[in-house]
Amino acid sequence: MTYAIMSISAIIPKLQNFLTPSSRNSRKSNHGFTIKPPTVRTLPSLAAVLSDPYVLQIAETLEDSLTLPTTTPPLQKLRDTSSQSLLSSRWPSRKDEPFRFTDFSFLKNYQIQPVTSPEDLSFSEFTVFTDAPLPNLAIVDGHLVDSLLRLDNLTDGVLVGRLSSSIFSEEILKKVCEHASTFDGDLFWSLNGVGAPDMVVVYVPEGCKVESPLHLTYLSVVGSEKGEKSLPISNPRVLVVVEKGGEISLVEEYVGADGAKSYWANPVMEIVIGEGAKVDHSYIQIQSHNAAHIKWTWIRQELGSTYKLVEVSSGGKLSRHNLHVEQVGSETVTELSAFHLVIGDQTQDLHSRLVLNHPRGVSKQLHKCIVAHSSGQAVFDGNVQVNRYAQQTDAGQLTRSLLLEPRATINVKPNLQIIADDVKCSHGAAISDLEESQLFYFQARGIDTETARKALIFSFAAEVVERISDNSTKKKVEAHIRELLNPMPSSN
Repeated sequence: MTYAIMSISAIIPKLQNFLTPSSRNSRKSNHGFTIKPPTVRTLPSLAAVLSDPYVLQIAETLEDSLTLPTTTPPLQKLRDTSSQSLLSSRWPSRKDEPFRFTDFSFLKNYQIQPVTSPEDLSFSEFTVFTDAPLPNLAIVDGHLVDSLLRLDNLTDGVLVGRLSSSIFSEEILKKVCEHASTFDGDLFWSLNGVGAPDMVVVYVPEGCKVESPLHLTYLSVVGSEKGEKSLPISNPRVLVVVEKGGEISLVEEYVGADGAKSYWANPVMEIVIGEGAKVDHSYIQIQSHNAAHIKWTWIRQELGSTYKLVEVSSGGKLSRHNLHVEQVGSETVTELSAFHLVIGDQTQDLHSRLVLNHPRGVSKQLHKCIVAHSSGQAVFDGNVQVNRYAQQTDAGQLTRSLLLEPRATINVKPNLQIIADDVKCSHGAAISDLEESQLFYFQARGIDTETARKALIFSFAAEVVERISDNSTKKKVEAHIRELLNPMPSSN
């Protein structure tokens, strides 16, 4: 299969030749490009024709870093379409509506360097981060590490591996190609498409119910020290295909090996859920507090399918989750729960969009966050779009936030777009500190204010954490949240 779309590195020289100075009736600009006489329409500069030069620099660096063959049609198509998209992309600024509350400018202070190969880790070193007896994928700095795979408990018929590996038959590769998303995300989605070293595929055949959760552990090892100008970037990409009647539970965990290092994790996960299939998804983000973590999750749900997501995010200097869910069949259920914790000079950002196109769909979304630092910020921009044929839809959206420091910031934007006329939809938002009446209840029973505050704050988070279906992951997250909240001082 061939595609007419060309990569960035192939397109740029042709455009440069097109804009090369000619010898007659023209003069050179300061940039070396031809400026025609006034009677002829002036051509724009190369930067204007293409994109932000910084974006092009990152994209070309990512392309140059790839060492694996790209012969599989889905991966080649992904890279081609991503390259084309980047030619018209610019680095986001506060003037762009989707990014007006989130500042990405600090990344431009670095020279972005892709991680070309994972660190050589032993299984004993890796089990420090993954100690549960689950089927496990180890993705280190964006690369699947075969020596750390633990798939002994995986249900028969389920296939997990690189798209370029030999475990997938032509029939399955064809299905993967059909399911591979044609979704056009933002700049970071396209950068992942250009820079992903390979695509990890999880394939659940029709009617197969995976008994044990599949744990995907993403470990960031390579990082820059304070004062260094380079910033390592990783671009892991995972595609999960669950066919008709299939069921699987996924646990995504993002961990930084060194909490003081700086790096940029730019992952993408795509999940295609077939008719009547079910996916239970836990997403845990505890990266280094000096890291940038920018994630895309794209979900496609078919007739009668169910998708449940529980997200807990506390790491990263900048953490942004772009979540896009499409219901493309009737009687489809979507449940989204998220908890964000900010304990330092951090930004936790969730941008979600649910698109409901068919009758009797159900969507429930709960977003909760705690900002416990005067320089901390949380952002929630949630959009639920109920289109014309999505009659008898039941859609609810609620965001609740705790501001525990006077100068802490939370920006929330819950919104519903309803075109159908026979629906049950609601949304709400609340931002506050702890209520005095709640503290008084504890004090009246002899519990001091500090203990009461900690109990109330943890119970605020527990409403989301307790929805994690895997018990070992739930206990690990609970312990992590308690540890982060323990040294937290009382608010004045």
